[in-house]
Amino acid sequence: MKYNRFEELPVWNAAIEMADRLYDFTESPVFERRFSLRDQLERAALSVSNNIAEGFERGTTAELVAFLYIARGSAGEVRSMLCFVERRKAFADFKSQISDLKGRCESISRQLYGWMESLKESVIKGQKYLTPTGKQRYEQKQRAEAFLAQVDEIVRKAREQEKRRSPGSSGMPSSEL
Repeated sequence: MKYNRFEELPVWNAAIEMADRLYDFTESPVFERRFSLRDQLERAALSVSNNIAEGFERGTTAELVAFLYIARGSAGEVRSMLCFVERRKAFADFKSQISDLKGRCESISRQLYGWMESLKESVIKGQKYLTPTGKQRYEQKQRAEAFLAQVDEIVRKAREQEKRRSPGSSGMPSSEL
């Protein structure tokens, strides 16, 4: 699927949802005297979606991958701080909420990793480099690959039929003889 705006990306939406829930969590009274922890948690949570957006808008695959690594690092940072918070007695009543946030961070990290791996395999250097001629060549290559896959399937089916009709065979599968 092709996305035209970062707001359409499932992983960006997951990151925004995680940040929203994390902000709800940090608004609880238990954070009243923990200003630096709250600030760091909130900054790291917003960094995930912001880096996805910035990388997407940059226009090159290499820059996108670099920003996705940063976003993934920020998701790890949030998860690490949540692990710390989870150990503190003051947060004992928030175990379920903390677990949910950690799970969301892990899911985002997995999505980012999968996207980065697919981008590393891409022959497209990015939107910035897709001139009309380059785009036309890329689309022609995609059509040619699809056509060759269809030809391969036709050949495979023809070979299967030929095997069934081979000499010494009644045309029936051997299990029916």
